[in-house]
Amino acid sequence: MSVTDKTGIVEFAKGLEKEGFEIVSTGGTFKALVEGGVKAISIEDVTGFPEILDGRVKTLHPKVHGGLLYRRDDPKHVETIKEMNITPIDLVCCNLYAFDKALEKGADLPEMVENIDIGGPSMIRSAAKNFKDVFIVSDPADYSDVLDAIHNNTADLKFRMNLAYKAYSKTAAYDTMISHYFEEQLKK
Repeated sequence: MSVTDKTGIVEFAKGLEKEGFEIVSTGGTFKALVEGGVKAISIEDVTGFPEILDGRVKTLHPKVHGGLLYRRDDPKHVETIKEMNITPIDLVCCNLYAFDKALEKGADLPEMVENIDIGGPSMIRSAAKNFKDVFIVSDPADYSDVLDAIHNNTADLKFRMNLAYKAYSKTAAYDTMISHYFEEQLKK
């Protein structure tokens, strides 16, 4: 879990815990979850590497992306994960830095650049690529449906693909917004 918009995140995490999920989280999300009574694990405890460069690097790690991208039906992938001591990651809950909010307030270029999320889109894309095995939850509005699907074992391929569709739509819109921002800066 790594979210900028923390709406409903504690309740979602508690619901996942009830379904047997172990919660791993980053920085501010980790703090919010622990304060909310969730037994979260810091991403640093998973990667064995601290967040660095003012949080610019925290989830860009093989222990994260290997756990997301390995194909559960490929024996070579499964063996590699075991050999590398990588824990499977079956759900990613991630929304992106608020570039749009910084844009709305007219932030200067350095602040705009710091509001460009790198690790979030990478995790979203990794999870969405492996949607068959990994839930990608990029919108707080989906928390209840995801919990219901997990609880009732109704998360079929179409349900998962719909989450991936939403995730790719979000990252595409996010990248387009950033691209347009830079285009406008070049016109000045």
